Amino acid sequence: MQAQRLTLHGPLGGRKYLNAAERKRFIAAAADRPGHVGAFCLLLAWTGSRVSEGLSVTPASFDLDRCVVSIVTLKRRKFVVREIVLPPPLVAELDAAYGIAAAQADPLRANRRLWPWRRQTGWRHVKAVMAAAGVAGDCAMPKGLRHGFAVAAFQASIPPNLVQRWMGHASLRTTVIYAEVSGVEEMEFARRMWEPRDPGRESMITSGRPGGADEI
Repeated sequence: MQAQRLTLHGPLGGRKYLNAAERKRFIAAAADRPGHVGAFCLLLAWTGSRVSEGLSVTPASFDLDRCVVSIVTLKRRKFVVREIVLPPPLVAELDAAYGIAAAQADPLRANRRLWPWRRQTGWRHVKAVMAAAGVAGDCAMPKGLRHGFAVAAFQASIPPNLVQRWMGHASLRTTVIYAEVSGVEEMEFARRMWEPRDPGRESMITSGRPGGADEI
């Protein structure tokens, strides 16, 4: 039986990933959320982690000097830990909020989860921030945030093998699907088609024909 190809669109064509504008609004909405909810949502946004992976983070997961967090990858047959570099301001905020440096020196606190929630609770918090950010549709869920992280990485020209490692994918074939929807160059070609070749000619947007009013 042939395996079903992964897709980032729903049956009716809706996106399953946050685009750049939605991701920016989500991060802003998470930053406005006080306390644990905002911090958790920011971690997911900047790591592409699944909810359960984010909830497993402890003070011991952080390398504060390198601004790196270690995420235990789920949905893999073997034990895999991936290191993801975080924005330094976020690391500083997490350290201030949770006393990460001090907790790392305490064996009782070092391996205590930062967010002792159930998966369903974390899922609801992400959905609430999505709503506050005005994100709706198929992408308005934690998985949409994870997909959006990978798309953003490709748009930033991050090498595919590094995106694969950050996402925790076993195969690069899974990772490259995100490159198919992130084509900045493709958008540029589309703009060339939309724009009239001659300022005096009607554009295809109003004429319905590529290149303006000329007949083919």
